[in-house]
Amino acid sequence: MTVRALVVDDSPTMRAMVAHNLSQDPEIEVIGTADGSQSAREMIKSLNPDVITLDIEMPGMNGLEFLDKIMRLRPMPVVMLSTLTGRGAEATIKALELGAFDCHQKPTHAFGDGLGADLARLVKAAARARVRPRAAAVTARVPAPADYVPRADAMIAIGSSTGGVEALIELLSGFPANCPPTVIVQHMPASFTPSFAARLDRLSAPTVSVARSGAPLEAGHVYVAPGGSHHCEVTGGTLRRCRLVA
Repeated sequence: MTVRALVVDDSPTMRAMVAHNLSQDPEIEVIGTADGSQSAREMIKSLNPDVITLDIEMPGMNGLEFLDKIMRLRPMPVVMLSTLTGRGAEATIKALELGAFDCHQKPTHAFGDGLGADLARLVKAAARARVRPRAAAVTARVPAPADYVPRADAMIAIGSSTGGVEALIELLSGFPANCPPTVIVQHMPASFTPSFAARLDRLSAPTVSVARSGAPLEAGHVYVAPGGSHHCEVTGGTLRRCRLVA
């Protein structure tokens, strides 16, 4: 089945670049490009795309505001394009929380090193995804049972892939402050992990931080493994530690 994609970006150069690279995949048809939220809204109504690629940093109604409207009024698969800066990382985490399928690095010059093919794969995966109506946003920590006492040998390991950010935020908001040591591996670029951990920390009773190789795993702490090419191993017996392996 051919995936019908709509490209939304205020930059003519970026629209052309993204559309060109997606069009190189025979399973993707770029049915249109839009320069902002207003034209995108009309094209969504008239063209009914399977997937939208959406720029986060747009003037007027920015990508996050438009994404919020899409997910409330007409939920559909959206792939956000973002820069890998600190500000871009924070916006990316917010986009994933709002229900974006995933985020992809915005090219600075031209898609290279397989970035164009990666985006095409992401768009096709988004088209196959089942988009759920967005749950109510978590804005504060949820009080946990005061009498909870974890087992001394207890530990929690969570693996989360594309689309899991929203679920993780909802899950951790109910964790007690004295939860067992918890390790999370989340599919995302390494540069986004600090912003993601900081967001989880603000919304969770336990302390959430980016995992460091060799650091002891303590109760009341949640450790998010750096994204990218790392995976996380737990070593030791009574004193467990996190070991990051590239």
